[in-house]
Amino acid sequence: MSRYNWYVVQAKPGQTARAQQELENQGFDLFVPWIEVEKVKRGKRVTEEEPMFPGYLFIWLSEMESNWRPIRSTRGVARIITFGNKPAIVPPAVVEALRSKLRVDKEPEHQLKVQQKIEITEGPFKGLDAVFEQYDGEQRAFVLLELLGKWQRLSVDLGSIRG
Repeated sequence: MSRYNWYVVQAKPGQTARAQQELENQGFDLFVPWIEVEKVKRGKRVTEEEPMFPGYLFIWLSEMESNWRPIRSTRGVARIITFGNKPAIVPPAVVEALRSKLRVDKEPEHQLKVQQKIEITEGPFKGLDAVFEQYDGEQRAFVLLELLGKWQRLSVDLGSIRG
């Protein structure tokens, strides 16, 4: 009876997705933790998926029963990570902890919507109600605040407002 373990495959630079697809096409069982990352591109806030560990994939193999030969010549794959001459084993608890963390993170995060009423929780306008207008980069937002009978547009820190 051969025991299966998680091992680490290193992808060529910028080819994690390609290596993942090619190895899956060959029938290998993989785990590649992808996370959503918010970035500002051309002044707009966008969400992109990126690998949690760029350039690395976890692969489920048996040292005795699995055919390791095709892995090395797979498109996008650079090598299998080793310690000395033996492939490095990743404890199953580590992979399971990553999977659990990703499941929790995929729960819907509270995102502010245009025209949503919010409360300012810090700063000189603390305790005042405002209206969310749009994000202003990664850490700030534009809000509309009624002052002296007129609507004023302010840029505030995201940590100082609550939806």
